[in-house]
Order: sequence, then C-alpha cells, then structure tokens
Amino acid sequence: MTRTDLFAPAVLGHLDLPHRLVMAPLTRNRAEPDGTPTDLMAEYYAQRASAGLIIAEASTPNAVGQTYPNITAIHEPRHVEGWRRVTDAVGAAGGRMFLQLQHGGRVGHPATSGLVPVAPSPVALPETIFTPGGHQPSVVPRKLTVAHIAGTVADFASAARNALDAGFEGVEVHSANGHLLHQFLSRNTNLRTDRYGGTVENRVRFAAEVTEAVAAEIGAVRTGLRISPGNTVNGIDEGETEELYPALLERLRGLGLAYLHIGYADPDSRVFKELRGAWPGTLIGNPVLTGLTTDAVREGAERMLAGGADLVALGRPFLANPDLVVRLRRGAPLNPVRERYFMYTGGAAGYTDYPALSTQAPDAPSSDSIVAFDGARTDWR
Repeated sequence: MTRTDLFAPAVLGHLDLPHRLVMAPLTRNRAEPDGTPTDLMAEYYAQRASAGLIIAEASTPNAVGQTYPNITAIHEPRHVEGWRRVTDAVGAAGGRMFLQLQHGGRVGHPATSGLVPVAPSPVALPETIFTPGGHQPSVVPRKLTVAHIAGTVADFASAARNALDAGFEGVEVHSANGHLLHQFLSRNTNLRTDRYGGTVENRVRFAAEVTEAVAAEIGAVRTGLRISPGNTVNGIDEGETEELYPALLERLRGLGLAYLHIGYADPDSRVFKELRGAWPGTLIGNPVLTGLTTDAVREGAERMLAGGADLVALGRPFLANPDLVVRLRRGAPLNPVRERYFMYTGGAAGYTDYPALSTQAPDAPSSDSIVAFDGARTDWR
C-alpha cells in the first residue's frame, strides 16, 4: 500500500474512513425557499453514501448569510429536522457526513433573503447576482460592527451545534470562494482600520475566531476548515496570499482540528507545499482536474495524494456519478455532467437521475447522459 492508494483506509478525527475519496460540498439549490432540506436531497446524498466522507453543501448559520435562492440553512429547528432526514438516509446507506457552514457576506441580495447583506466593509460585489427574480445588480452591503462580528461568531457556533443535533459527524467552516470569511481576509473587500482590518494579523482574526468558536462548541475533532488561497471568485483580491494563510494556520495549528481542506489545490504550487509543511494534521486536497474522464479524475486524485494530501475531495465527478468509487476502482467510464441542471433548476433532472453501473450496461455511460452533455468545461473540480 502506498500513499497514492486512493482506496486505502484512512482515519479522520474520530472517524474511520473506508478509503480516501471525499465528496466535496456543491451548492445545488434544491432546498425549500426557507432553507429546509428536502426529501429529494436525502435521496441525492444517500445515492453517494459510498464516498469515504460526504461534506454536505454550504448551509447558512443565520438569515442574513443567505447567498442564493433555495440554498440550505441550519439556524432554525425546521432546518435541523430537514437535515436529520438527510443524515438518517446516508447513515442507513453506510455513509458519513460533515456539513459546510457558509455565510455569504456581500454575496447576497434583499430579493433573496429579505435583508441587506453584511460584509467587513461597504464594498459591493462587482457583478450581478442571481435572485428569485433572475439576475439583479448587487447591493452595497452593510459594514459589520464589532458587536455584529461577535454575534456572527456566535451564530456559527450555534449552527455547528445544530449540525450535530441534525446527525452530522462534524462541520466544515467555509473560509473560501469569496464569501464572508474570505472577504475579511482580502484587501479589496476588507477596508477596515480596526482590529479586524489592515495588517495580515488583523485580517485573519475573524476566520480564526469563527473556527475557534466552532471548535469550542462541538470539539476540534469535529471541526474542519476550508480555504482557497489565491482564489479570485466573487471579485476577491487577497493580496499577501503567501503571508495570509501561514498566519491563519499558525493561529489554528494547535487546536487539533479534524482537517484543513484546500480548494482549487495545486500540489506543485509553492503555497500548497508551504501550507502542507505548516499543517500538522489531516489535509484534504480539492484538485482542479483536466477533465472528467476516469483516467483524468484518477490521475488528478493520485497526484494530490502524492503531493502530500491525506484525502482527496471531488465535486463534479461525484455529482454525475453516484457510484464514483466503484467506477474508479473498475476503471469504468464516467457519466458526463449535465451542466444545464446544475443550479437554479430544482427537481430530479441532473440531480438524482444519474445512472449507476448497476442500472445500465456494464462499464458504459448511459446514452441518455451522453445526449444531455452540455459541452466542454474547464473547471472540473
């Protein structure tokens, strides 16, 4: 057995995993308008229970943190009850789940949440945003006061407790992809001059406080952190990337977190190598893949393990292949992603209707999935 053996067992905090393939969190917009998970979502996740670990899609810790229509939440009893149906279904199928906690910050709109979004500074998203009425111009967010920052930290901790009550094994704090924690890290969205802005030490403070509060609430062994160094999505310009993330990890490295999850990871990059060297615990790498063929996915995953990751998180491959683990083991072809059904569409199409090998000709993608393929895409996470 070598480090690049995707199918070798692994230990993650308090969990024994059957292999090293993790389902990455992917927003799919199939919740109720109020953020309650649906029975269709329970079916979707249960289909993918053969993943070593499922990190469920971003769930908001409070109402103002909502990003888009029909995303999940975890701040009301109805949300806990809905998620419990999901975790029960996955558990019955033999799976394990963490829940990603995400506050959108300026990535939000009153037409969606009923509230003006909040952010470290009143700097609007430089693009339109999808709402129940379609794309609309972004609004200038309200600047979080220091008291509101403390309240938001408390909301994350409460949401983490709710997640455990809903049957999750732990949570992932989302500090990536241009959402609130990432906005505090970044020089173009954080213009503050108080203890949460300016210097690298100050800019990492909020992400660190959220992670520390969650770990204090539910235990560090049940707490993960996701980052995506250098990611410019949602108009982000970090500045000092090579200083920011070592500073953040230095503050958190002694907590004993379950894992660090690096999105858009390149194991050959200087930043990845430095963070791997600085992080004493489990590291999950989410690679940028060259394609969605069996060979491309497996090669990308094995390259991530060879570069120092302990586990590999895959998004779109799991989206289109509920039995991805079996397909990669056998070298069987993968279903292509039907892009038109990814977000904002609702329903089972492109969600729970991807075929497994057992429901089609051996080792062959269904003709239905081929016809529905929407064309090339370069972001193959």
